[in-house]
Amino acid sequence: MSPKSLVNWFTGLYRQLGLQGCSSHSGRRSFITRAARQLPRAGGSLRDVQLLAGHRSIQTTQGYIDGDEQAQRRLIKLI
Repeated sequence: MSPKSLVNWFTGLYRQLGLQGCSSHSGRRSFITRAARQLPRAGGSLRDVQLLAGHRSIQTTQGYIDGDEQAQRRLIKLI
C-alpha cells in the first residue's frame, strides 16, 4: 500500500465512522502518544515507540507526543 492510498483509506474509514477532523496523521499522533504513555507498564523505552512509528530520529517521535497537563500536575505533586 502506498502512503497516499493509506491516507485515503483512513480518510474513508473516518468518514464512514462519522468522525470529523480526523486524519491518518491525527491517528498516528494518537497512537504514538498513547504508546509513550504506556511505556512504564510495558517496560519499554522511547526507542521502542520510535521503531514502531518508523521514524529515523527520536526527535521526530518526540514531536508527535502530546503533553498532558493533568499528568504534569500529578508529577509535580510527587516531587
